[in-house]
Parts: sequence; structure tokens; C-alpha cells
Amino acid sequence: MSRRYNSFGAYMKNRFGAAVYKVNVDAGFTCPNRDGTVGESGCIYCNNDSFRPNSCRPTLSVHEQIKNGTAYIKKRYNAGKFLVYFQPYTNTYAPVDALERLYKEALSEPSVIGLAIGTRPDAVDADKVRLLQYLAERSFILVEYGMQSMFDRTLEYINRGHNYSTFLKALELTKGKGIFVGAHIIVGFPTETREEMLSTADELSHLPLEFLKIHQLQVVKDTPLEAMYREKPFHVFGYEEYLDFVSEFIERLSPKIVLQRLFATAPDDILIAPHWGKSRQEILRDIENRLEARDSWQGKRMRVCAGK
Repeated sequence: MSRRYNSFGAYMKNRFGAAVYKVNVDAGFTCPNRDGTVGESGCIYCNNDSFRPNSCRPTLSVHEQIKNGTAYIKKRYNAGKFLVYFQPYTNTYAPVDALERLYKEALSEPSVIGLAIGTRPDAVDADKVRLLQYLAERSFILVEYGMQSMFDRTLEYINRGHNYSTFLKALELTKGKGIFVGAHIIVGFPTETREEMLSTADELSHLPLEFLKIHQLQVVKDTPLEAMYREKPFHVFGYEEYLDFVSEFIERLSPKIVLQRLFATAPDDILIAPHWGKSRQEILRDIENRLEARDSWQGKRMRVCAGK
């Protein structure tokens, strides 16, 4: 099906000639915002169980996790090509030699065409980028930086432990080296207006980014944000409201940016708010229908100059 936005699945299929399936692995990393380097309590919204599949656990080696994950997906979808996603916590937060061992272990599987590496922009340096550049000469390497917001007041509110300029420095360090670069953002923080959230699309459109994940703010159990929400509830996106918002965001986003994710889906047993009662496929369908109803598509209202 042809979508009105630049979707990740279509991009990968076009690039590799077949569907590419993602296999999540947990390599046992921690986070500088949890081990005391930057902070100890982490970001106020963070509960890794909100986005990590049960099969992705550090009790198994990377090789075993990939073997189990690919076997299941091959059986279910007759898949032949895989992207290993280093997901939980900060996946460049280790010495370069340790990272090289883990990344090469993942890439040694014949059906693995590349890696997606989720990390913080304050957890990369020139040596780590050189390693990624070396691997990118042979495989598809995507580093995904957790930007979350371009507003420093929001980053302070969520206890992120770095500012927006840190993200920009990481982009500068990574660009032009054959490494694909992505960003994660969260929309819906009570520190930002709707127009400020939308202006993030304007900003991203003029940065050296190829990929983007958009999450609506979710309040999940066992996080500081849960306590804050219970004490003083703040507005979270309603379903119809979010369909309108994300459609407008897509309209303002450069069509060159590949959209990996348009919304978050925390498990119901830990989700506090918002409750939409929709499946992933239903949400994707409704976003597509909303864009069609608006006679719109990605980049239709892209602005010439970035706004801040």
C-alpha cells in the first residue's frame, strides 16, 4: 500500500529488495542518567518495559537473542533479512572495544543486514563514531539519538541530563560518515504549546537527519512522571486530537526524512495515560485516513526556514 508519508518499511524494502524485519536485543547496557555519571533517577518518563518486548532480555547473549528472534520471525513471516536493534538504555555507553565486539557479534549472523543503535547524544565521541563509520562501510548502520525535545526547559523538566546543543553536536560529529542518523522525539510535554511541538518538525526538516521516531507522551507505572501525574494530572493527547496533531506534524516535515514510528504503544498493564483502546494497525490506518481526508502528505506544508 502506498502511504502519504515516507515509511520505514517501504524504505527498507526498496533499499534491500525485500522486507527487513527488526530483531530487538538487550546487550546489558546501563545509562549515564542512572549510574551517577549524569544522574541517578533517569528521565522522569522512563520505564524500559514500556517499549521492550519480553524476548529482549540481557540474560541471553546477543547471539542467542538474535537466533531466537530471527527463528520466530522467519517462521511467522517467512522473513529473510533482519536489522538488529540495540534498544534498551544507552547502547553506545561502553568502551569502544566492548562495543566493537557486540556489534560485530550481531553482524556475524548471515541474515543480518545491519544495526540500529539507540543511544543518547551525550554518549558518543570521535572514537565511537569512527567505529560506526568502519562498520557502515560494510553494513547498514543507523544510530538513533534520543533528542526528545528541542526546548531546554523541557529537557530540564524531564531530567534529561543534557541540553539541545548536545544533540546538535552529536549530529555534527556523526554526519557525512556513511552512518545513517535518526532522532527520537516525544510530543505532549506540558512544558510546550501545540505550536512549539509542531515547530519541531520545521527544525528537524533542516537538520542532517534521515530517520525519525515520534512518540506521544505516555504516563507509565513506576516512573517519577506517574507520581507527578497522580498528584496533579496534566493534559495528555486524546485519540482524535493526536490524529490531527501528527497529521499536521507530517505535513510540516521534510519528505526526505523516513518515519520509523508515529506513536508509542506501552503495554496496557503498565500504561496510566492516555488510554486509546486502539491496536497498532488501527492507529496507522486512522493516521492514513486522516491525511487522506485532509488531502495531505509529508512535506505539503514544509517551511523554507527552520523555526525555533
